[in-house]
Amino acid sequence: MSKDIIKKDYKNKIKTLNHFNKKYYEENVSEVTDSEYDSLKKDIINLEKKYKYLNSKNSPSVIVGYKPSKNFKKALHKVPMLSLANAFSENDLLNFEKKILNFLSQNNNLNISYTAEPKIDGISASLSYKSGKLIRGLSRGDGKEGEDITSNLATINDIPKTILSKDFPEEIDIRGEVFIQNSDFENLKEKFANPRNAASGSLRQKNPEDTKKIPLKFIAYTFGYVKGLKVDNQFDFLKKLEEWGFKTNPLNKLISGIKNLIINYNKVEKQRADLNFDIDGIVYKINDFSLQKRLGYVANAPRWAIAHKFSSDKAVSIILDIDIQIGRTGALTPVAKIKPINIGGVLVSNATLHNEDEINRKDIRIGDTVTVERAGDVIPHILSVDIKKRPKKSKKFIFPKNCPSCGSNTIKEFNSITKKEEAVRRCSSEGYTCEKISIEKLKHFVSKEAFNIEGLGKKIVENFWNLKFIQFPHDIFRLNYKKVSNLEGWGNLSAKNLEYSINTKKRISLERFIYSLGIRHIGLENAKIISRHFESFRNFKKLSQTKNYQDLLNIDGMGETQVNSIKNFFSNKTNLEVLNQLEKILQIDDVIAKKEVGLFKDKTFLVTGKLNGVSRAEIKSLIEENAGTTVSSVSKKLNFLVIGDKP
Repeated sequence: MSKDIIKKDYKNKIKTLNHFNKKYYEENVSEVTDSEYDSLKKDIINLEKKYKYLNSKNSPSVIVGYKPSKNFKKALHKVPMLSLANAFSENDLLNFEKKILNFLSQNNNLNISYTAEPKIDGISASLSYKSGKLIRGLSRGDGKEGEDITSNLATINDIPKTILSKDFPEEIDIRGEVFIQNSDFENLKEKFANPRNAASGSLRQKNPEDTKKIPLKFIAYTFGYVKGLKVDNQFDFLKKLEEWGFKTNPLNKLISGIKNLIINYNKVEKQRADLNFDIDGIVYKINDFSLQKRLGYVANAPRWAIAHKFSSDKAVSIILDIDIQIGRTGALTPVAKIKPINIGGVLVSNATLHNEDEINRKDIRIGDTVTVERAGDVIPHILSVDIKKRPKKSKKFIFPKNCPSCGSNTIKEFNSITKKEEAVRRCSSEGYTCEKISIEKLKHFVSKEAFNIEGLGKKIVENFWNLKFIQFPHDIFRLNYKKVSNLEGWGNLSAKNLEYSINTKKRISLERFIYSLGIRHIGLENAKIISRHFESFRNFKKLSQTKNYQDLLNIDGMGETQVNSIKNFFSNKTNLEVLNQLEKILQIDDVIAKKEVGLFKDKTFLVTGKLNGVSRAEIKSLIEENAGTTVSSVSKKLNFLVIGDKP
């Protein structure tokens, strides 16, 4: 790789990190998970180690945090607020201790004691005291200079304003973390993404009276500048903090030996679900202040401390309830409502249980202590159950044999290919008999690949259903806009915009219309195949009279599963009435014969992911206009794979 390419890659990574820092420290927005941020930071530092010519004033090896906001006065920290190096494994900790011993020219006989202090996921603050009185409170800022938020910090009850203890230092900067307890966050979760963002946003209020309304807490853990401190180690200092009126972390420990640090780490990680505040790791500090002084600092971090981060994609929580959700096709999906837990910077309160078989296999019950996994964009799921922590009166979860929405029998269909029952249990009702299925069908009807009605999102569909504005697809085109305009949050202009949006969608292609009906097993590709076979809506609708369902098996790409789904659809009277009503309202275009000549003739394309500035539907349309064919899966016949973001 050339020097220019390496430099370009390095600069791009620095620019990206700086963007994330600005969002996180100035706008209280986490655009990436903690693990993704740490990985980027590590990549930059590794590049600098490998290529000595790489350097930047914005490198994480130089800076801490982000420059202070312009909304507050700025002030210098007498002693910089530094960041910490990260450890992710036992091997990282062994290397950490080895470097310490090498620096001190000691062999392995030196027994080092560490304080193990759980790292609260909050906002760092430095409190300056002089002669026992709080004179200033600063945010971390960029580590050298912070925002003067004294008035806001003074509203926190955990922060003593005056300390009368005789052994309290003449001058000292007490440092700690401002945070919000998870129980208090319940009342704020509509406004903030997670407790950390809530704490950050509250501290940045211009009016301290607004900050006062938020239940902020403060835990102290170290000091910066100090004059007159009569303590010679970290653990005794933590005890002194309590004597002076500060709160400290109840899980703080004094430990010797890396093996014992790991034992404590595993123990604390299992306790996370029971805590009323978020922690994302444990900070280890050499206990002896004289050793700390000898070791000093490297770049922007101390040699004598390290943060042992918890797994970025797993956490322990408690199942509060198991909810059964019903999808458009009647599938019953169990969802665990868990005690909210921070996983990789994201607050997780729901975890999928997949299906009945999964619950039975893992014997998952309400009240269980469980390990939850969230990897990347994958929906959080239950990895395992800690049977030892199961409540004594725990009862096995019985999956409903009747639909929780409409009371119909739930069934497991037999798969003729695998010769087994499917894992998914489904509501047996057809058409629009089941409320939950009906709502999901309506959401599908207005979705992007179907009618693509702007302004009629999922929440609005649910609201209109509850108000009985819409019960069937044709009701959408007969909405009472006067009633809509009188709803809270609407008005005449919003209602008129919705009316315009709906009216512009009264013309649709046959393939998208068939797809919009939400027939099980009939996706967009199958809808295209069916539309080309019937050519017009009239021919498609005639199927309910001719009942020539077996003829569909002759269509390339159609199988028994799809044909049976279409047969079930047309066998339902409500579905037929919906077709009749929609026919009166809509203009459903006949199929135009597929182009036989074009740039993409005899070429197949698979489109996946989000494309910038163009929808997948438009891309597919463009391909077909040029005689190409779009497919839904990779095979030997595929010529081109078009990939967007998050494929």
